[in-house]
Amino acid sequence: MNNLKLFAIPLLLIIPIIGFSQNLDKILKENTGKRTDTLIHFKTDPPYNYIPLTIISGKEKGPVFTIIAGIHGYEYPPITAVQELIKEIDPQKLKGTLVVIPIANIASFYKRTPFVNPLDGKNLNNAFPGSESGSITEQIANYITKQIIPFSDVFLDIHAGDANEDLLPFVCYYNNTSEEKKTLLSSKLSEISGINHIVSYPYTIAKTEPAKYAFKQASQDGKTALSIEAGKLGNVQVKSVNLIKNTVYNMLSYMEIYSRDKTPVKNPSAVYLNNQEYVKSDYNGIFHSSLKSGDYIKKGDKIGFISDEFGQLLTEIKAPATGVILYKIGTPPVNKGETVFCIGF
Repeated sequence: MNNLKLFAIPLLLIIPIIGFSQNLDKILKENTGKRTDTLIHFKTDPPYNYIPLTIISGKEKGPVFTIIAGIHGYEYPPITAVQELIKEIDPQKLKGTLVVIPIANIASFYKRTPFVNPLDGKNLNNAFPGSESGSITEQIANYITKQIIPFSDVFLDIHAGDANEDLLPFVCYYNNTSEEKKTLLSSKLSEISGINHIVSYPYTIAKTEPAKYAFKQASQDGKTALSIEAGKLGNVQVKSVNLIKNTVYNMLSYMEIYSRDKTPVKNPSAVYLNNQEYVKSDYNGIFHSSLKSGDYIKKGDKIGFISDEFGQLLTEIKAPATGVILYKIGTPPVNKGETVFCIGF
């Protein structure tokens, strides 16, 4: 017989955007050792005009750790991992608060649409800071920017390879030198994450420029912000789900928000990739490559080619840098301007 744990029964609320910041502030201050499940509705037509939000308040005060999955609704391992996490976390053992959006792009999820929200054709991970009066994607981005990020001490955005992406698991953050302490914590959390590859992106935007990406918005707003990439090709891999969960637990343990039996330590075999080279297609056509994510390549190597619909060669693709393939297109169709390889080094 399985041992049963009695957790607080989640409370489901349905709340419009207006005024929710006050409700969230109240929940965060109360720290009642409870879980609250909320539907946030936006000013568009149903049925996909909302996002789910879970708030798990610990009995003791502590940091606010925000987790977002499903910015792209076809990236299933993060969504599955977060579903399991919010069921496993015991509020009575939590020191601080978890703010969780299990699926940020509901329409993309239910319509099985890669990258974009089918209601407006926009990519949520290119829409920040968003707009309160814009389309559904812009409203969601605005809500996260205005109502979630300001309350967050740590902001974790979890992704995977979408329907056509073969991806190597990695954890990443922006090297925001104007927020040295927050960036240092992002680096420390990456090092104890348990993920072997750590990517540091250059941070080059001004405060007034659109951040576009969710965790870049959080970094721009002075938060400790990271992203996990684990999973690929629009499938649920149990290994990727478990890796994501382990990473989250490691981060929570390191911050003394949620204790585990083992203290997370710096990975001695971690590979640091502080530079990236993106290879884009010059053609619409059929993409061919025998390589996979994680493969090591050298500058000048032939790494693939593109043919037309008749199988005639359009162009060969050569590696512009020596490094490891972080992700690549994993299916044959390719459009002009698409990234076919991302090389980390």
